[in-house]
Amino acid sequence: MSRSRVRTASHKRFTASGRRATGGSFEPLEDRRMLAATYADGEILVQFSASASAAAKAQARAAVQGQALEAINTAAMRSQGAGVLERVALRGMPVERAIQALANRPGVLFAEPNWKLAAAAVSNDPYYTTSGRLWGMYGDDQPAASGTSGTTNQYGSQAEKAWDAGFTGSKSVIVGIVDEGIDVTHPDLQANVWVNPFEIAGDGVDNDGNGYVDDINGWDFVNNDKTVYDGPDDDHGTHVAGTIGAVGGNGIGVAGVNWNVTMISTKFLGATGGYTSDAVKALDYLTDLKTRHGINIVASNNSWGGGGYSSALHSAIIRNAKAGILFVAAAGNNASNNDATANYPSNYSTLQGTTTTTAASSEGVIAVAALDSSGNLASYSNYGSGSVDIGAPGSAISSTLPGGTYGAYSGTSMATPHVTGTVALYAAAYPGSSANTIRSAILSTARPTASLSGKTATGGRLDAAAALNAAPPVGITIVGGSVAEGNSGTTALTFTITLASPAAATVTVNYATANGTATAGGDYLAQSGVVSFSPGETSKTITVNVVGDTAFESNETLSIALSGASANARIQTGTATGTIFNDDLSQTPTLSIASAAAVEKAGALVFTVTLSAASSSSVSVRFSTVAGTAKAGRNGDFSATSGTLTFAPGETSKTVSVRVQDDSAVEANETLFVSLSRASGASIMTGTATGTILDDDGVAAARVAAFAALAAADPPTTRPTVRVAR
Repeated sequence: MSRSRVRTASHKRFTASGRRATGGSFEPLEDRRMLAATYADGEILVQFSASASAAAKAQARAAVQGQALEAINTAAMRSQGAGVLERVALRGMPVERAIQALANRPGVLFAEPNWKLAAAAVSNDPYYTTSGRLWGMYGDDQPAASGTSGTTNQYGSQAEKAWDAGFTGSKSVIVGIVDEGIDVTHPDLQANVWVNPFEIAGDGVDNDGNGYVDDINGWDFVNNDKTVYDGPDDDHGTHVAGTIGAVGGNGIGVAGVNWNVTMISTKFLGATGGYTSDAVKALDYLTDLKTRHGINIVASNNSWGGGGYSSALHSAIIRNAKAGILFVAAAGNNASNNDATANYPSNYSTLQGTTTTTAASSEGVIAVAALDSSGNLASYSNYGSGSVDIGAPGSAISSTLPGGTYGAYSGTSMATPHVTGTVALYAAAYPGSSANTIRSAILSTARPTASLSGKTATGGRLDAAAALNAAPPVGITIVGGSVAEGNSGTTALTFTITLASPAAATVTVNYATANGTATAGGDYLAQSGVVSFSPGETSKTITVNVVGDTAFESNETLSIALSGASANARIQTGTATGTIFNDDLSQTPTLSIASAAAVEKAGALVFTVTLSAASSSSVSVRFSTVAGTAKAGRNGDFSATSGTLTFAPGETSKTVSVRVQDDSAVEANETLFVSLSRASGASIMTGTATGTILDDDGVAAARVAAFAALAAADPPTTRPTVRVAR
């Protein structure tokens, strides 16, 4: 069952009843438990409309005996025309009563608790190569072995299969770690930590204009400062980051799903958790970077949960989705059914709008359950056939920890970054893919798993290698070439077939030659077959043998048509033409007609027809006029004419005169054509010539005079002469 089919009912359920759950905090999920929902005591979040006046805001605060603690109006909120979200301190009034008091207040769109949230909890890297400690990255070695010996687990993410095929990620792909901070100096992470290209470190200036001074590696929304790593308490965020993007192949520690990636730390969880207000700012920080600076952020990892429904947080997630950022979320560690009891933020849907924000055009949330190394749904993992999308390795997952160390954690927090990492891996393999394309590739290739049947929407677990092979069909084009035929034997005429981008699996396409003016057997040798592209290849050639001769003839053409492309490819340009140039001398003279030009007052256009060489016998050719922009007829621009020119033996030049009508109208220059046909004793080389009637009335007269003066001074040698009748 797809998320889109169940979200509406689920949303109605959790907005109508789930929002009223008391208490709620976002916390690391590796604890395998969900704390009772709690919220910040003595404060609420109030979303004002964009049109709310200062007086209306003051009256709303007064109604709850409140005082503004913080006005949140992020760049992402402003870009969508949203009003200010305020943290309002209450002076004695209970949270629930204050929310009720503001329910229908003018200028107030909604009021809600500030929910407390908490974390959910071929490589030569030692943890990968020994003791199965990095089993979440392993493949099943089917149909062929991949990775190092001893790194096989059918329930792993199959990341090593993707590595074996050459897919290890790219620094140009960026992921946001919405969590605790990251140890940015960890030897297995440092190379993949984001450095803000729009900010100058240490100058005390907000160079990129996003409201955060010196945000070099991201921002700490807990302490509202630039230091995203504060020590050992940032273990959860550091562990998540390692699964997504620990440097691989460096001979130390662990390897992430991506050996190369860029990770931004948006720290909003501290030692005791975090709050909705800071989660909103963290998500909007990423949205702003992408929409305002074009940074290639493809996903945010959200290994945290808690609290009830939040319209403010839901809106921020939708803003992420509209910017093309997938929101990958932990399903929760309470061993409960999320279809029956909503878990946030994994139960949000971007297909459902909020009071302030319209729905996105596609689902941007991926909710992730946890598996153990035997393929069982982890005992602590939440599930839900309509609200949880997919399972991934989550138990006993080894990754990076603060201070350059490593350790194993368990939880849906650990499963989630395997999926986020696959999002980034896909984006690196297929640049420019939409968020919806990436999400569909991951979910549509989920490997059926007994423990997840009826427990997730896909009924399956993550298969990173299969997701990469589920890329959208790659485009195929063909381009023709040209060659001189030669006098004997055969000459190669080359056609080039190109893939728009490298494919992860073999691409095949059929081809066959077809006659144009060239004939198979006489002018070229027909052929057909199959072209095969190995993974990574993008160009192949087909060679057609052209038959040489000494006969004088026109240039000739043939074509190649493509058909029957494999399922992972589509034909964009399916036919190409190849040209065989004649390189033989004519055994008979050729006829050519040259273009002519004259002013209206000249009375006639004179075209010169030339025979390339004198003939010992008579040569004849038919001629006729054809209207262009000039019109034939009594009231037109010229008099139509036709007839036959005859060259006596030894003659090489004849003229055709076309009568031109003079007038006094100021008009554009006009054209007509003279065509040759039905030659006898010669072949036609150039069979059509253009006649240009130059307007000599009004303003045009001066231009015509100048043209005539130039022609008289330096008559062209390669163009026909112009006779002016007087």
